[in-house]
Amino acid sequence: MRRPRRARLGALLAVAAALALALVGCSGEDDWKDDCTTKGGVIECAPEHRPQAPKVTGELLSGGNYDLAQDRGQVAVINFWGSWCAPCRAEADDLEATYQATRERGVRFIGINIQDGRDKARAFEEAFKVTYPSLFDPPSRLALAFDIPPNSIPATVVLDREGRIAVVIRTAVTRETLEPILTRVAAEQAAPGGGPN
Repeated sequence: MRRPRRARLGALLAVAAALALALVGCSGEDDWKDDCTTKGGVIECAPEHRPQAPKVTGELLSGGNYDLAQDRGQVAVINFWGSWCAPCRAEADDLEATYQATRERGVRFIGINIQDGRDKARAFEEAFKVTYPSLFDPPSRLALAFDIPPNSIPATVVLDREGRIAVVIRTAVTRETLEPILTRVAAEQAAPGGGPN
């Protein structure tokens, strides 16, 4: 009886991911990746090829609400994770170290916990001493809005000061990989009147 239930869940996830990809493909918004460079699971886009990110709002794991628009004009690092994800555990210390090293340079971190229970997610944050906030998004709505299938986490998205997608990392990050990317993006000047809507 367990096997058919898992199979149904896997099929539902596959359909949801395929639907999201089809919708993005139909809108033509996925074409931006064609103009970006991809190397080792990292997609990096020059400013002229960066698409605007979807809205990032929701309930925080710790309680209360968060809207990325409140950090307008900052570089944002959005990390999709789950307590059940082994690579998420592997990257947790590097993410926290990078957060501590870059937060004084106008870089904000926000985690997005998907397909998880609140207690397990909080236990993960406590175990790895994660100090930046995370949104609680069990149905993975935000991951799908960013074209990140829930079964392909961890994934990290870097937004520039104008709220555009500058970098997508589809593998576990290390500080050695992430910090130089954030240094480059943070050094860019936002266009006058720029910033996410």
